[in-house]
Amino acid sequence: MDTRLLIMAATVSVALAGCSTAPTKSPEQELALAKQCDKGLDVGYKELNFSNANGFGGSWEYTKAASLLGAAKVQSGFGSYDGCIEKVTTARAYIKASKQ
Repeated sequence: MDTRLLIMAATVSVALAGCSTAPTKSPEQELALAKQCDKGLDVGYKELNFSNANGFGGSWEYTKAASLLGAAKVQSGFGSYDGCIEKVTTARAYIKASKQ
């Protein structure tokens, strides 16, 4: 039982240390990332709708892309623009793959 407690304490310590060293961005960088995220979401949803309209809506890639775009939108709402951009990029790759 003591081993579990020790492992849990170490895990929490590592997680908290990771949060405290998060790099800060200037307001200009944040705004640029926010715009990139918003534009990516707009284009991603347009591509997703186009893909659905052309009969690719039932594919696994389409479903994965839809989930990623939803998660990206949530991250955008919390100001996690790096994660948003990453998810949008991955979602758009899945949309492209669903058309092949």
